[in-house]
Amino acid sequence: MKLVYFAWVRERIGKEAEDVAVPAEVTTVADLLQWLKARGMGYAAALEHPQVIRVAINHEHVDHQTRLPADGEVALFPPMTGG
Repeated sequence: MKLVYFAWVRERIGKEAEDVAVPAEVTTVADLLQWLKARGMGYAAALEHPQVIRVAINHEHVDHQTRLPADGEVALFPPMTGG
């Protein structure tokens, strides 16, 4: 699975994207965010409040209860503000 990070999520994690193999028990977006949070300090800082993280799977916005695809792209980004 390809993970892509945007804005301050990318800055805190320290990378733009990465390919990962998630454990079998990681089945939903919420599971993924919790699993990532345990991968190190940068991830923990970026995902300190996972409920505010927006997620898109294969370019479609999804909620945190959405099941992860076997393969594909998952994008994580902070809430958007208008101006």
